[in-house]
Amino acid sequence: MCGIAMVRLLKPLEYYQEKYGTWQYGLQKMYLLMEKQHNRGQEGAGLATVKLDMPPGEEYIWREREEGNNAIQQIFANINEKLDQNKSVVEDAVFAKNKLPFAAELYLGHLRYSTTGRSGIANVHPFLRRHNWKARTMVLAGNFNLTNVDELFEMLTNQGQHPRDKADTFLMLESLGNKLDNEVQAEYEKIRQRYSNDIIITQKIEEQLDIPSFIRKSEKNWDGGYVIAGMLGHGDAFVFRDPKGIRTGFYYKDDEVVVVASERAVIQTVMGASDEQIFELEPGKSMIIKKNGNILFDTIRMAAPELKPCSFERIYFSRGSDLAIYKERKKLGASLAGSIMHAIGNDMDNSVFSFIPNTAEVAFYGMIQGIRDMSGIDPHVEKVLIKDIKLRTFISQNKQRNDLAAHVYDVTWNSIRREKKDNLVVIDDSIVRGTTLKQSILKILSRLEPKKIIIVSSSPQIRYPDYYGIDMAKMSEFCAFRAAVALLKETGRQSVIDEVYRKSKAQENLPKEMIVNYVTDIYKSFTQEEISEKIAAMLTPDEVDCPVQLVFQTIEGLHAACPDHTGDWYFTGNYPTPGGNRLVNKAFINYYEGKEA
Repeated sequence: MCGIAMVRLLKPLEYYQEKYGTWQYGLQKMYLLMEKQHNRGQEGAGLATVKLDMPPGEEYIWREREEGNNAIQQIFANINEKLDQNKSVVEDAVFAKNKLPFAAELYLGHLRYSTTGRSGIANVHPFLRRHNWKARTMVLAGNFNLTNVDELFEMLTNQGQHPRDKADTFLMLESLGNKLDNEVQAEYEKIRQRYSNDIIITQKIEEQLDIPSFIRKSEKNWDGGYVIAGMLGHGDAFVFRDPKGIRTGFYYKDDEVVVVASERAVIQTVMGASDEQIFELEPGKSMIIKKNGNILFDTIRMAAPELKPCSFERIYFSRGSDLAIYKERKKLGASLAGSIMHAIGNDMDNSVFSFIPNTAEVAFYGMIQGIRDMSGIDPHVEKVLIKDIKLRTFISQNKQRNDLAAHVYDVTWNSIRREKKDNLVVIDDSIVRGTTLKQSILKILSRLEPKKIIIVSSSPQIRYPDYYGIDMAKMSEFCAFRAAVALLKETGRQSVIDEVYRKSKAQENLPKEMIVNYVTDIYKSFTQEEISEKIAAMLTPDEVDCPVQLVFQTIEGLHAACPDHTGDWYFTGNYPTPGGNRLVNKAFINYYEGKEA
């Protein structure tokens, strides 16, 4: 769920100096594109630039990377500090291009959200692969997760390479870099048949380099979800998307600039563009921005017959300012009205409705509208919880999560009647581990002395790991999984768990294409309501002395609200690629064998 941003200026820096009063137009747009996607990365950020047509002996690539929640601000503070050293000539566009760092035509930024638990500046994008020939120099950043890292590592080592890391980012960089080298060499062999001057040969290679070809030869071995952006040292740039359309990517272009970002609304805000001016990169396609400014589209891999765009982008991760996402989140909330009315016994006179800020706010509006339409009564609405720390605990490191969860929210005192007179209905966008509910929210809400607490999730029960984005990899972390396992044991059906293990273990060494997700059998014995009831019992702290009920979105309600984003593997176990089945199989084996892998 990382964020990417790319800006390619199509005019010389002097043009922007004259029209906008500063050659830093591209740099300023990059700051906004990155800041507006801060929701997509709290662990680190990076920015790289490529200057076009720099003479030999002059640096043409600059890069800044920082770790931490304030990484964006620190990166641009570092850049500004370098520019401030040349204040007297900082607005001279020609001088800036020749002498100042980050005075460039091509920018690539990244917001890091780790899915591997790896930390350290070496893991922060963009990644840089240098070479003395500019056409072989590559900068890479992406929003991705690959599920077949071990296969890719074996392929590279069998070629005689020595990858310095097994992480998918490093393997992707080396794989693309290897194919790029081969493509440049192939172009060299063809062009030298016509030209003898090495400088001319180099120029021809840069002009004629077939970028889709080298991407295609590397990407064909990948299993996962991804939008990858890259820059080559001579000035070409590219973006490409996985054939299932799992991850998102959007672009905008006019006669001055080309812009790429992970979210449509971000480009709309930063560029002042209308919805119709922004396009989604098609699954399996690449967009190539040549050094001369020409834009080409090509197929990297044919789009899958059944696309699986990630629905969690719509429910939670993307900014709700996108009109389509806004409407979908409202519909998610509205579809829960019937279940909520049942949970409160249709007692509108003694029920108060609220939300857990801030990402559930739009679903809350839909929920209120749905209840109003169903009951004919205006619901009693209060803001009973205030988020005090802008941090998502479920994507924090494990060692910090419990400590954070206890202090994330403050309660609005006396926002409901005391002495157990009111039902308290609070909607959230998702419940993953249940840590924040158990450690913080339910304890805090109980201080208001409600008659009953109803926690509503605008997403279905999250039952399976997401190997294409969000860091949810261990079966034991999911409260829905723990609840189902507990119910099986309590009802004397341990044999179901044992059988799932036996079948999973039996296919452990099969090719990923042959592996079946048998973990779905864990849930087949129970209704959603039975599992919800068990989750509520497990998450309710001892000191909470009122009933607690959980109401989850249904799969049918999800697809009705988000019909174009059918990726639902974390809810259903229907993984979009074979690698997902292989990894969930391994995750269950690890759980059963007590391994914390």
